[in-house]
Amino acid sequence: MLLSELQTKDIIEVENGEKVGFISDLELDVSVGVILSLIVTVKGKWFGVFGEHEEIAIAWSQIEKVGTDVILVRMMKHSK
Repeated sequence: MLLSELQTKDIIEVENGEKVGFISDLELDVSVGVILSLIVTVKGKWFGVFGEHEEIAIAWSQIEKVGTDVILVRMMKHSK
């Protein structure tokens, strides 16, 4: 599968069915040839005002399923 094919898929959170964002890049371990994480662009805190976006890394271990049209992920909860 090519990066361009991954970039066309919606990233969906399994817990709530919400769209997380879209793939902008990959983090690779070139020494063993594996994907470590997906770099996903999400809307900023101000709902995309001024075109601001944030990037988050979703570890490959958080991916539940790569389907035809979507990638299902299980985001880790952050304690505050």
